[in-house]
Amino acid sequence: METKKQTIKKAFKAAFPNTIPIFAGFLFLGMAYGIYMNASGFSFLYPMLMGLTIFAGSVEFVAVGLLLAPFDPLKALLLTLMINARHLFYGISMLEKYRVPGFKRFYLIFGMCDESFSINYTAHIPEDVDKGWFLFFVTFLNHCYWVAGAALGGIFGGLIQFNTEGLEFVMTALFVVIFLEQWLKETTHYSSLTGLGISVLCLILFGGSNFIIPSMALILFSLSLFRRPLKERRKTDDNEHRSTDSDDCSGGFGDNDHQVSSVHPVSRG
Repeated sequence: METKKQTIKKAFKAAFPNTIPIFAGFLFLGMAYGIYMNASGFSFLYPMLMGLTIFAGSVEFVAVGLLLAPFDPLKALLLTLMINARHLFYGISMLEKYRVPGFKRFYLIFGMCDESFSINYTAHIPEDVDKGWFLFFVTFLNHCYWVAGAALGGIFGGLIQFNTEGLEFVMTALFVVIFLEQWLKETTHYSSLTGLGISVLCLILFGGSNFIIPSMALILFSLSLFRRPLKERRKTDDNEHRSTDSDDCSGGFGDNDHQVSSVHPVSRG
């Protein structure tokens, strides 16, 4: 019987490797944010505390302008709601996974960001690892990376002068890598192709600045509508894939199959 300490340690070890790509992206982008705050006249405490309490990268960049502008809480509320409206769809998708006991559930809701959602939604959690602690550590580690990057950027922003143009592309590249990794893991690509097709269509119809929310709404509607057929089709394709692999393995023995059986009797079991 595992102790609680062993359970937590095992979950941490399972979660940490999944967050390493996020560490690279968050460290650079967080530092860019901290440097931006420093250049705008704020001490390192501002990006560090905002990263700790807000933890919404896009909004934190926008918040710099809001802090420098005349006080307008309604504008801040509406702007934040517009920028982070996509989290409504994230929350709906994670209703089942985030049903974990204790304080972890509330922290998972607070700490949900694009990167944590991508990992927690698609991760294959080992059977001997506690799901709640795994999800918690993915979210917690990503949160730590962002706060650390923002604080370092704020501290060294006044000391290091370099051109940060294009640095925000780090996160775009990170999402491309995450998408390709999931694509390679899939045996069928119906959901991925549906998402890509709808995104391209909405990009054409609504433009680059307004396509995210319509595309997410349509993707959610499409996958919900065709959930059962897609699930059945995926099961069929997975079974065919396993059957093909099994035939390939057994087919290689040919006429010598009986010799293998006589040497390794358990291979028939």
